[in-house]
Amino acid sequence: MSYYFVLVTSFPILARDGRRGVRPSTPEVRAEILASWQRSRLLGVDRENPSLPVESDLDPDSRLVRAAMPVLRRLYERFSGMPVTVVLTDPRANIVDRLGETGGLELMDAASLVPGANVDERFMGTSSVSMVLSTRAPFVVVGHEHFLHSLKTLTCMAAPVRDPVGGTVQGAVNLSVPMELARPGMTLMLQNATDRIGERLLEMGSARERGLMESFLRARRRGEHAEIDLASGTPARRGGAAPRLAPREELALLETATELISSSSETFAEVPLTGGRVATLRRKLLHHGDAEGAAVEISFREARSTVTAPGAPAAAAGGPNGRRVPLLRPPSPAGRPADTREETGVPGGAREEPEGPREAERGHRPGGTEGGGPDAWLLMVGEPGVGRLAVEARRRLSLLNEAGTRIGTTLDVRRTAEELAEITVPRFADVVVVDLAEDVLAGEEPPPGTPGAAPALHRVAVRGGGRAEGAPGDGADAPVGYAPGTPQARCLDAGRPVADSVRTEILTAPSLGGAHPGELLRGLLGEGEHSYLAAPLRARGAVLGLAGFYRRGRARPYEEDDLALAGELAARTTISVDNARRFSRERDAALTLQRSLLPRDTPRLAAVDLAHRYLPADARSGVGGDWFDAIGLSGMRSALVVGDVAGHGLEAAATMGRLRTAVRTLADLDLPPEEVLAHLDDLVGRAPDDPATAATCLYAVYDPVTCRCTAARAGHPPPVVVLPGGESRTLDLPAGPPLGLGGLQPYEPATVELPAGSLLALYTDGLLKEGRGYGDTEARTGLLTSALRGTEPPPEPSLERICDRVTGTLLPGGPHDGARDGPRDDVALLLARVHALPADRVASWELPSDPSVVSDARALARRQLDEWGLPELEYGTGLVVSELVTNAVRYGGGGPVRLRLLRGTSLLCEVSDRSNSSPRIRRAGVTEEGGRGLFLVAQFTRNWGVRYMPRGKTVWAEQVPHPEGSGSGRSGREEPALEEADEQALLAMFDDLG
Repeated sequence: MSYYFVLVTSFPILARDGRRGVRPSTPEVRAEILASWQRSRLLGVDRENPSLPVESDLDPDSRLVRAAMPVLRRLYERFSGMPVTVVLTDPRANIVDRLGETGGLELMDAASLVPGANVDERFMGTSSVSMVLSTRAPFVVVGHEHFLHSLKTLTCMAAPVRDPVGGTVQGAVNLSVPMELARPGMTLMLQNATDRIGERLLEMGSARERGLMESFLRARRRGEHAEIDLASGTPARRGGAAPRLAPREELALLETATELISSSSETFAEVPLTGGRVATLRRKLLHHGDAEGAAVEISFREARSTVTAPGAPAAAAGGPNGRRVPLLRPPSPAGRPADTREETGVPGGAREEPEGPREAERGHRPGGTEGGGPDAWLLMVGEPGVGRLAVEARRRLSLLNEAGTRIGTTLDVRRTAEELAEITVPRFADVVVVDLAEDVLAGEEPPPGTPGAAPALHRVAVRGGGRAEGAPGDGADAPVGYAPGTPQARCLDAGRPVADSVRTEILTAPSLGGAHPGELLRGLLGEGEHSYLAAPLRARGAVLGLAGFYRRGRARPYEEDDLALAGELAARTTISVDNARRFSRERDAALTLQRSLLPRDTPRLAAVDLAHRYLPADARSGVGGDWFDAIGLSGMRSALVVGDVAGHGLEAAATMGRLRTAVRTLADLDLPPEEVLAHLDDLVGRAPDDPATAATCLYAVYDPVTCRCTAARAGHPPPVVVLPGGESRTLDLPAGPPLGLGGLQPYEPATVELPAGSLLALYTDGLLKEGRGYGDTEARTGLLTSALRGTEPPPEPSLERICDRVTGTLLPGGPHDGARDGPRDDVALLLARVHALPADRVASWELPSDPSVVSDARALARRQLDEWGLPELEYGTGLVVSELVTNAVRYGGGGPVRLRLLRGTSLLCEVSDRSNSSPRIRRAGVTEEGGRGLFLVAQFTRNWGVRYMPRGKTVWAEQVPHPEGSGSGRSGREEPALEEADEQALLAMFDDLG
């Protein structure tokens, strides 16, 4: 096994910048790295064998080591089996401890990277430690960015260890790993480790800090000192006004004071201000019993001269939390020195300690006054840090900031609840549960809350110990209820956060809606009494849910500030939950609409087998603008339609529904494809701002008698056909303009021969969108034809398997595409395998246009029905043939009349002539001799209609055969009873016809 060590990297680069991430595609070097290289060259650092100084008197039991090493051991254990090295350094870039496999540590020893070695830029060149300590932020150095040649195969990650009280950098933790093994998640693990080290540093110093803070607060309560607001400079009780400061200046002063208090060596600092002024900050050590701390006083002067006159009245300054704090040195009458107790600003014998040789050598305090004269104001008090209260405020602010970025990243109600639990465990609570109203989970509007009436709740998230817990059977997904008087019920009733303590026995009470939710919490919390905080999720007066935060035991009860934080977290979660609920409702409405508009089942057509796939780009909502349809036409023909409406969501679905309805209406008129598209273009073009404008459509009609397919397209990709022998090609159709943009330009059809068994593929352009490795439409079309053909000998028996093969090959996630995020655009695919109507099921005759042929036509039809074994249809067919042939002879405009019978699952009778007049049904009067023919035809058939040809028309009627003994079977319904006048007229008509 090979071992590697390293010392630093920049988290933003590794985690976010794809160009400069773990594996940079180009040898780019960041500006800060180049600057470091230049400094390293000027320092004469040897890129092959650097010489590192080693300090031998490091404290092996320092506060930093005690706080960091337990955390780093756990971090190192998480990388078990990987060639990873973890290094801890102090603020001066000295290695104080390290972790790694034996072989890796031996390699470090050979490179002089031993405890005490200094890896600063001065000795090692561009070092991870030096970059972190100079930028004071996490940093990543990737491969070629290293100055030393021996490190160019590594990715080095490092993060600063900050004192959580003062924010000062106490050291750095470095993680090294080979470039090929580096992952963005490692930076997050390292950051979590340094955060935990900071928490341990706080825990070590909190006891003494509390003593000093309590002493400080007692002094404030007794009112022993004057106070002043730093922003306004106005004293609350006595003393002169301090200079006014801009907000940025206040922030800079407070940050500098924080660093001074946290420093072990620095005693003063200067901060430039606007107007040529300079603020001088001076640290004074304080003691109160066992508590040790420091105070920072501030004075102001011009850059070159003192502006505060001797004897000027003193005041006080604001603390870091915005509160006013007492004067460190209130002015004494007649310039006499103040009392020792008054000088220190702390009661009970607190005293100011001398600063040591450095301060003695200075001889006077910067600022122009000796001994802390009357121009000095108190800026900050605390133990090497700004105090527990400031740290807690910083933690809350950090948590709120993270909540703003991590809660509500999806429009999923349950996921939003889980995100709240994830960011608050363990930073705010040991266990978190989130319950949502049943109406919210269903996407409904929750009813307004009423006092004493809690909504029905459902537990959707449980998290404890830093991991999600629970499954549907153990309470993580179960209904819950809370008895009156419990903290949860009081919270829901009052509508505000409530803090209290709860006992484990109460959690498993039957009043909670069953033992499951309580048993889960009991396992996570353990027995005994625990601190609890409930925060309601409320929006517009309605209760959306409840968030519950638990801390084990009573050692850390929730405070007033925690209530405010929980309320803010709940408010942010509520907004995201409500947005997700609204989205879910709109999505369900759009999905319901679209599902009602698309074909629910594959239509059953006479001579075409069908299969389809519909894949919306928005897989979560399932709503898009693509659509398809298959429509049975007269003469056993089939219409195949595919369309594409731009956009997604409810509007696209509604527009798609309008177009599909219009296509079905036009198809019922038996119009040719080019006329269907022309009417659609007319419909869309009437409203220029219609979202359907620029929609595309392909309309094809297949005739199983002639085995011909006629198609036209409006801006849509042409279909692909695979012939029975395996040959495939794209049909050459004229490319018409998209719908709504056609204008006066006509759509042109094309007719092709399709032998029986041919496979026709109609699709939307989403199937050919640019994919990885196939960047042009021609290549993607070739991939489509290959997928349609497959590898088995043609024809492939299953259309469903062909659909799966096509989508699996062309869409993201398929074997030829590296993407894994779903299709970029909606995809509709319609496959049709065509069949021919056998010749023995077609009978056709051409008759002269003469009334005498009517009886001949009936006789021909009767003989054909006898051959087909359909004697039960002779009566109805004779009636239909007589009426239709008679009309063709009388009104057909001369020329031959064509009679055709088609036998499939139904019997079709067609009569064609050269006239374009349209036959209509009318109700004849009792005394009229004509006008009853088409009415009777409609009564004796299942359906009838007319279709037009380039020259003439065809009138058709359909009957359904019935098994023998099931009734008359003439039309698929009971034989109608004829009135006497109708019957006499019908018989007379037959006598007249021959």
